[in-house]
Amino acid sequence: MYTRFALVDCNNFYASCERLFEPSLHGRPIVVLSNNDGCIISRSNEAKALGVGMGTPYFKARPFLKKHGVKVFSSNYALYGDLSNRVMTVLRQLEPRLEMYSIDEAFLHLDTIRDRSLTRYAGFVRQTVYRHTGIPVSIGIGPTKTLAKVAGHIAKKNAECQGVFDMSEASIDDILSCFDVSDVWGIGRRQTERLHRRGIRTALGLKNCEDDWLRRNLTVTGLRTAMELRGISCIALEDGPLSRKSISSSKSFGVQVESLSALREALATYVAQAAVKLRGQRCLANSLQVYITTNRFSKTARHYSARQVLTLAEPTASTSFLIRHALAGLSRIYKPGLRYQKAGVVLFGLVPCSFHQPGLFGAVDRKSGPLMAAMDRINEKWGRHTIQHAVAGLEKPWKNKQLKKSRAFTTSWKELPVAKAR
Repeated sequence: MYTRFALVDCNNFYASCERLFEPSLHGRPIVVLSNNDGCIISRSNEAKALGVGMGTPYFKARPFLKKHGVKVFSSNYALYGDLSNRVMTVLRQLEPRLEMYSIDEAFLHLDTIRDRSLTRYAGFVRQTVYRHTGIPVSIGIGPTKTLAKVAGHIAKKNAECQGVFDMSEASIDDILSCFDVSDVWGIGRRQTERLHRRGIRTALGLKNCEDDWLRRNLTVTGLRTAMELRGISCIALEDGPLSRKSISSSKSFGVQVESLSALREALATYVAQAAVKLRGQRCLANSLQVYITTNRFSKTARHYSARQVLTLAEPTASTSFLIRHALAGLSRIYKPGLRYQKAGVVLFGLVPCSFHQPGLFGAVDRKSGPLMAAMDRINEKWGRHTIQHAVAGLEKPWKNKQLKKSRAFTTSWKELPVAKAR
């Protein structure tokens, strides 16, 4: 069967989301900051042209950004997540066989497109997504997912492609000979170092490398990547949503926290957020880990970091049950007199709800399921924290800094954009 994959990649996704509700920002440089307004994690093309680096600490870049009139936003993940869902919904209506690879990327299977030009069809997909969501995308097409990734990189970087590039319409070897091996999907820093020692610096060199050497030095994964570059499809499309092996929730505090009560509030909030993700995945957790840490870069106080792993008597997705165990673990690792910078929780040992057989004398409250479902529906409709556990607190003075956060234009009734007729 003649197989073709397409990688749909949202252009500068976070920056595009922010620009969507402020048309006056079109053509103006934009950057988006990480949690706690720490580092730059997204840049518009205009900001890239100014030389703004990815991952640059905001406090270092602030004078430069101000001088050049760069608009700065704190990360607004509620907005980004909702717009991502809208993009994926449009794509799924056009091509049912879709794998959501990340918040701003998706693979499509184009094996049903026979009589039409793939480039023309990809252009239609691109226009449809933009018309329905306002988010610009680039599309790369190839006989394998890895080659589609390479094509997507070219489509995004080269303006003459007009956002679409099909590997079959060009010489694949010529393209791979100019493509850095470190940019190949699945090749990390350590693999790159090994390939460089071998004298391999391009994707073409990786494609033509001996199978035995690849298997010994890059394992089967590296060999599979080389096979994909040869046009042999080895990585199948995952049609359903991928279940995560663990779920984590953590953030750095806006101000350093010293009291146990404030840490309890923060940890309870993070547990509740992780539990919502857990139920959304229709899974239960067998274990959880809580951790706290002070500022590792402090020059006036010694660094302290600790974690506690707790095994649950029975798998659960109950926020109440998880909070109870998390706070018990926190009390064991908390040391008074220290100023904590971050806390978090990790849920692991995940099992699908449908696979779990409850014990007759299990420790989890059987009535918690309907209660959690009701809480999730309320918070989904009226906004996060509309209803929550009291231990999570109301004011949350420790909350991470988001001094430049835009409104939740699509997920909060109170923050909907207002249109005025003249």
